[in-house]
Amino acid sequence: MKIKILPKNVILNLPDSCFSVDYKKTLVHQVITSYFANGRDNISSQKNRSAVSGGGKKPWRQKGTGRARAGTTRGPIWRGGGVTFASGKRNYSEKINKKMYNGAMRSIISELIRTDKVVVVDKIQLDEIKTKSMSSLLKSYKLESALIVINDIDEKIFLSSRNLKNIGIATVDYLDPPLMLSFKNVLFTKDSLLNFEKRFGV
Repeated sequence: MKIKILPKNVILNLPDSCFSVDYKKTLVHQVITSYFANGRDNISSQKNRSAVSGGGKKPWRQKGTGRARAGTTRGPIWRGGGVTFASGKRNYSEKINKKMYNGAMRSIISELIRTDKVVVVDKIQLDEIKTKSMSSLLKSYKLESALIVINDIDEKIFLSSRNLKNIGIATVDYLDPPLMLSFKNVLFTKDSLLNFEKRFGV
């Protein structure tokens, strides 16, 4: 796999095992689904008839009253009774091993490269913290919606891009499948792209 590094159009050779794999739609879907499921809070809680307090005494005798028989006042048909199919503590997490996760990341980056949504630059260097400077840099690469991927958080880059609409920033260590698919393009520096191969490569 060969890719151009802007602005000098230098060709960088990348391993096909990481950057030119088939797009595995099922795997990517499974990983993204599990990612959101693992971050889901379990805050729903209702009481069934056994969890509601009271109702220990039989409200009236079994026969002779003309009313339907009843053994407790905490059944679902009673006011103040328990819920029929009460929701409670549930584990929504799904196990995804490292091999599957890395495979999904390789599949995503390969598809982004195939569809010309990856832009690689030699480096991003700003002289000062200025949003206009970052905006001009992105416009020079014709990027309106992009995730900027760098090796380490750079204060100038971070502060200069945080107020730009449809622009995100992340380090390779904090990349995840939903984040990579949240923008129209992904802007890598040369170092961060090589670090991506080290982290998610075979």
